[in-house]
Amino acid sequence: MSEISPEEPTGGYAVVLLVEQALTTQDAAQVHSLHEGLDEPVTYHVLLPLEDAAARIESAMGSLTAGDMLATPTMPMGEVDLEAVRKDCEERSGSELEATLQALRASGATAVGQIVTDPPIDALAAKVAAVDGREAIILTRPHVVAEFFHLDWTSKARRRLGVPILHLLEHETFDEQGEGYGAEGVTGL
Repeated sequence: MSEISPEEPTGGYAVVLLVEQALTTQDAAQVHSLHEGLDEPVTYHVLLPLEDAAARIESAMGSLTAGDMLATPTMPMGEVDLEAVRKDCEERSGSELEATLQALRASGATAVGQIVTDPPIDALAAKVAAVDGREAIILTRPHVVAEFFHLDWTSKARRRLGVPILHLLEHETFDEQGEGYGAEGVTGL
């Protein structure tokens, strides 16, 4: 795990955020609005999973059509620089985490964060325990199939953690989430 903010505030009301991608200013403002009016200071501990370079290459290769597979490849797999892809993934994740922290801070929130390489729910559980988290918020894109089979991050976290879990859809307002596909957005309140 790599830290963006080395000094983590202690005490107060700790909220652990597991995010799939950089939060927008709107996302950050909505999250922060959930805790306005609390008597104690709130600190957001943001976790952003590092994109897996090998999975990224595998996904790109999986998107080739049969015609592409039969044609002469333009770049043999042996020439794929996995280390360069891994470095790019680290840089992207670092940029997304920094953008998320800036958006939260711009909303008036206190926020620290880190990129995690552990499985996301393991990292979430460890952080909740480490900071005595009072709640966890998971912000993702919609994942209809995983959610249907309860294999998504939120379902896994609810089975594992003993704190309230809130699932929000990134880049959607609370109103849009309530109107979405089966009103998935704001859950676990």
